[in-house]
Amino acid sequence: MFRNVFLQPAGLQHQNSTLYQQLRFATKKSGGSSRNGRDSIGRRLGMKKQQNEYVIPGNIIVRQRGTKFHPGENVGMGKDHTLYALQPGYVKVYTDSQIKEGRRYIAVAFNKEDNEFPRSPYEKRVRGFFLVDQNRVLKERQEQWEAYRISNE
Repeated sequence: MFRNVFLQPAGLQHQNSTLYQQLRFATKKSGGSSRNGRDSIGRRLGMKKQQNEYVIPGNIIVRQRGTKFHPGENVGMGKDHTLYALQPGYVKVYTDSQIKEGRRYIAVAFNKEDNEFPRSPYEKRVRGFFLVDQNRVLKERQEQWEAYRISNE
């Protein structure tokens, strides 16, 4: 939409020398900018495996920001503080007042009934399944096979 505006030039006194200038008006009201309207999706944090639940190596137990839970026995921690299982077993949550009051730890026990956490660093521990000396196992199998062959001849 245009509107004609009548302008009288200052230096000219004649009626014939009028100028017309056109002004344009907005057809739509200008919309203000909004500061809202942004929202990120949730990060899906929290416990993924509960107490006494069976896990295998690599299973994520807790996704967290910061260390709300600390890694205990047979549990590793990623760079984003994710706790994951290093051994197959059962998830155990415990506190250790000797290190720090109220600090929660997550461990993986090999037996479901095992609740003896925290353990002394000097206590003898059950070895993990992947810590078996494979060379010794192969040597024992070969010896057993030789003994079996000799007994059947």
